[in-house]
Amino acid sequence: MTPDTSSPSQTGLARFVPITVMLLTPLFFASNLIFGRYTISEVAPFTLAFLRWTAAALVLFPFLWMARPKVRSYVTTSPVHWLVLGFLGMWICGAGVYYALQFTTATNGTLIYTTSPLIVIILERLFFGRPTSWREIAGIVLGFLGVAIIVLKGDLGTIIHSAFNRGDLIFIFAALSWAGYSVLLKGPRTAAIPGPALFAVVTLAGAILLAPFALWEFLSGGLMPQSWSAWGGIAGIVLFSSLLAFSGFQYGVARLGASTASVFMYLLPPYGVGLAVLVLGEPFERHHAIGIVTVLAGLLLAARRRR
Repeated sequence: MTPDTSSPSQTGLARFVPITVMLLTPLFFASNLIFGRYTISEVAPFTLAFLRWTAAALVLFPFLWMARPKVRSYVTTSPVHWLVLGFLGMWICGAGVYYALQFTTATNGTLIYTTSPLIVIILERLFFGRPTSWREIAGIVLGFLGVAIIVLKGDLGTIIHSAFNRGDLIFIFAALSWAGYSVLLKGPRTAAIPGPALFAVVTLAGAILLAPFALWEFLSGGLMPQSWSAWGGIAGIVLFSSLLAFSGFQYGVARLGASTASVFMYLLPPYGVGLAVLVLGEPFERHHAIGIVTVLAGLLLAARRRR
């Protein structure tokens, strides 16, 4: 029998890297609202999403080419699977989110979007029999409380007066879609494909599914990028909100599991507030600080490795 030569420090390092990646990943996701705020007034939503994922697919194409035998096997044997991933992760959570922001606020969208970890745990319990510890449940509830404190400005009683409009309903579908994307991303169909190559396949699927709608916007006179600010916003969305954000999340799902990786998405509100303060000059108030501390406490509680 070969002795286990791995030391506690090596085990800790192996877990430290994916946790660090997942601490940064929500920051990249949060940048989507900042870049999108500058860009959506100049570019139609499906066109913006199409350009975003087409550019990402082109950048990632070398990874797809290097893993082409495995990719070819996956694409031909599971055509519905990779197209569904593209629809959930890039169509609904791409163009759908940009479209929804025309009818609701980013605050409402963030609150609804960050409920997806709850849906991930429910899906994994229903379809995969994953056990859920009291610590994970308590951490998620605490994290959601922190999100509520931030977006409701410290007055939780105001939630009864909230009204859901068209944009809010679309964000509910986006949260469901993100949860489904997170669960489907990890499984036997995709296990043999390197992360960057798999991401390239999914971005390509998203671009293919978005193309007809982008063409319709173009033919119907929708807003097209014409200024340097529009193209700069698109570049930021492609680099930070797409390549770094989704690659980081994919890595986190592969190393930590969908439920644990999704819990880190509770950092979206604190990062979103921070970017709004630094980039947009919005005020930082007491309920922001309380909410951020609560979110981080819930994150640490839910993501703590079970003994």
